[in-house]
Amino acid sequence: MAIKILITGAGGFIGGYIVEEALKRGYETYAGVRNSTSREYLGDSRIRFINLNFANPDALQQQLLEIKTQIGGWDYIVHNLGVTKCKNSKDFYRINYEFTRNFTNALVACDMVPRKFIYMSSLSAIGKGDEKTFTPLQLSDTPNPDTHYGKSKLMAEQHLMSIDSFPYIILRPTGVYGPRERDYLLMMKTIKHHYDFRSGFGKQLITFIYIKDLIRAIYTAIESPLTRKTYFLSEEKAYSSSGFSNYVAKELGKKFVVPIILPNWLLWIISVVAEWACGLIGKISTVNRDKYSIMSQRNWVCDTTATREELGFVPQYSLEEGVRETVAWYKANKWL
Repeated sequence: MAIKILITGAGGFIGGYIVEEALKRGYETYAGVRNSTSREYLGDSRIRFINLNFANPDALQQQLLEIKTQIGGWDYIVHNLGVTKCKNSKDFYRINYEFTRNFTNALVACDMVPRKFIYMSSLSAIGKGDEKTFTPLQLSDTPNPDTHYGKSKLMAEQHLMSIDSFPYIILRPTGVYGPRERDYLLMMKTIKHHYDFRSGFGKQLITFIYIKDLIRAIYTAIESPLTRKTYFLSEEKAYSSSGFSNYVAKELGKKFVVPIILPNWLLWIISVVAEWACGLIGKISTVNRDKYSIMSQRNWVCDTTATREELGFVPQYSLEEGVRETVAWYKANKWL
């Protein structure tokens, strides 16, 4: 009998890749998407779509009971559903935390707890690293997130930890990039026009993980015997603020790029104005107050010792290699 897996948030950048890998592995694959979600990269006829009502605990539980009579349940769940930017800050907590709470509570109530529940969290859940010594963030650090995004992710993590014997693994990736991702694409487009916008003065160390490595980490976690663990996901190297742009410029054939460094006070003003202006027309701004805290953070270095030694996962892609593949894909698909 085929292994059954559910991927929530399947229509997003990361979700689409998780689904593709599940299909490659021969899993009976269920993609959690809303009716309005784009299915541009979910065209495989083997995908079984499902629209769970995470906002209504009673309706959600009834849905799960109906699914239980049909398929029994899922062997694995990758809970990738979440938002990184919102019109209203309350939506971070509603979607990232409350939906996770409702879902896991319903799984327990329906006796449908999977063999493994992978929760896609974020490095932002732990908060800022030391910006004087640049000591890497540790899993043992007391989380102190300073963004609504990070706080909502942490609340979801804490809920998972509070459920007795619930077989979770929490993954906290740093900045994820790769083909089909759109936020880093905006940076690449400015570099294509010979400009590199950076935030704040002084030292900054940034970490990344390429989408292919992230997907491999997810399935390493699924197939491991470990449960009730939390891991950072990052390439085992940090880069200066110019590192990413230098690799992009090289792949785009740009011999010179003008660095434009925005002081934090100006970046804050831009973030507030952009959020307000987009709010007037009913859109979500890529640059906003919550994102400001992330952009102005100086230390994104994390200790991946446990990821390497316990989980047995080490990224295969360097930033240079990942950027090369990403830019080539953007060019081939007319995104750049």
